[in-house]
Amino acid sequence: MNKADLVSKIAAQANVTQKTADAVLSAILDVVMEEVSKGEKISLVGFGTFERRDRAAREGRNPQTGQTMKIEATQVPAFTPGKGFKAAVAPGEEVE
Repeated sequence: MNKADLVSKIAAQANVTQKTADAVLSAILDVVMEEVSKGEKISLVGFGTFERRDRAAREGRNPQTGQTMKIEATQVPAFTPGKGFKAAVAPGEEVE
């Protein structure tokens, strides 16, 4: 599913125009990216949590040459699904 498909489903389910659904979805995505990039954590109960995580510097290996190289420390976005999301994806399994 791409963004256009998602906008169509949101518009149908919320009974709004596709233009309105697109504006709301775009605003949500912008806010999530902005807040997570600032280090804020966004928790949506039952759905999941968006956050920024620190990835430590480490040694890697160039797959073409086999030569070791240093990989710099960085920050990456992360998503942890909530109980409701996990249960919807894998019904019948134990959710921690």
